[in-house]
Formats: sequence, C-alpha cells, structure tokens
Amino acid sequence: MKPPASPRACGLRPGTGPEPGEADRHWLRSAIALSRRCPPSETAYSVGAVVVDAWGGVIAEGYSRRDDPHEHAEEAALRAVDADDPRLVSATLYSSLEPCTERTSRPSPCTDLILATPIPRVVIAWREPALFAHAEGVERLRGAGRTVVEDAALAREAREVNAHLLG
Repeated sequence: MKPPASPRACGLRPGTGPEPGEADRHWLRSAIALSRRCPPSETAYSVGAVVVDAWGGVIAEGYSRRDDPHEHAEEAALRAVDADDPRLVSATLYSSLEPCTERTSRPSPCTDLILATPIPRVVIAWREPALFAHAEGVERLRGAGRTVVEDAALAREAREVNAHLLG
C-alpha cells in the first residue's frame, strides 16, 4: 500500500500514545522506504528514520550509509536538526529498526543521540536481532521516560529489506 502523497493534507499527525495508529504506520512505511535506499552492506542493517513534528510535518529524515559508510539512519536524521528546534519537544522519531545501543565506528550509539534530544516518542517496526550486537534501545529509551511504540505489523516489511543478512 502506497502512503498518501501529502500526509499533512490528509491529516496524518503522529500518534501520542503507546499504540500505533494510522499516521504511525504511514511514517513507519516512509522510514522503511528510506531503508531501501541504503547502499548494500554485509555488516550492517539497512535502516530508515523520519522525525515528524506534532502537526505531521517532516523535520528530518535519514537512512543508513547515506553520507558515510558507517552512518546510521537516526544519526543522519538527527544531524540535520538543530538540537534547540522547538518542534522536537512534541516530535516522534520513526525508525524501521530499534535504535542501536552499541557502536564500534562512532562514539555515540543512536539511542544516546535520541536521548540527547527532547524527542518524547519513538516508533519502531522491528527490534534489532542479535546478529551484530545486543540491542537494548527500547529498554534504554523507556527507562529514560520516552514512549516507545513497536508496530509488529510492519516488522516483516523492515526485515525484507535486510533479508540478505538474515539468511
């Protein structure tokens, strides 16, 4: 199913609660579409991320390896946003994969990058398998008081992009 061309015009605003809604699925599908643009890698997942304001406007987006071979999707998206942007206090970050908690190629994992912002809500399609690292992004974000929503209905779509890694 193709998302509407203009989510804001269709009234697709991010959800605020612990359950995914229609807008959340739209934005997760946008993140998954971004993950399909990732340069191939045998050692890293293909991930897409979108930061959306409370009114349904895209603040930033990114995907893994967009500008650098070691770049993660959340990292690319958050780098494009001023940390003092007032829209972040009510924004939602959508990621096709659980934000990482371990990095060998960078000083800060994506979970820490998110926690350095006031973004209160994160929606993911798929928890990170223990293929490359033990991920605890969901737990760390929730432990810090952030709302984390998992939309298992879209996990299959996010996994398909990474089928070459999963055997």
